[in-house]
Amino acid sequence: MAIKFKTVQKTQPGVKGGGKKKYYAAPVVQGEKTLQQLTKRIEKISTASGADILAVQYATVDVIIDDLADGQIVRIGELGSMRVSFSSDGFDKETDVTGAAIKTAKIIFTPGTRLKEMLAALKFEKEQ
Repeated sequence: MAIKFKTVQKTQPGVKGGGKKKYYAAPVVQGEKTLQQLTKRIEKISTASGADILAVQYATVDVIIDDLADGQIVRIGELGSMRVSFSSDGFDKETDVTGAAIKTAKIIFTPGTRLKEMLAALKFEKEQ
């Protein structure tokens, strides 16, 4: 099965008035899966009950939040890893750099080997 894409017209970012418009490929979302739906699928292929699966998933999120907040990289097996990153303002003197200089914090996800292999093997099909 292939991932469907559509074409979208966009202006050039950072160019006053939008600059020259160009066409780009954009993925077509085919739906979404909820935690409950994922749990039901996992329940069918494992010996764990849905309640146990949900409990582990919720506990995993809580533990990941704590570890990321402590500045740790969290490696989640073949799924990949997560870490906190942020940007800050720049200053001429080191002593001027304080916590107030930090602007936006975000979580960086790096996929594991199997997810990278899946991405490399993807096929794409233009939406009709």
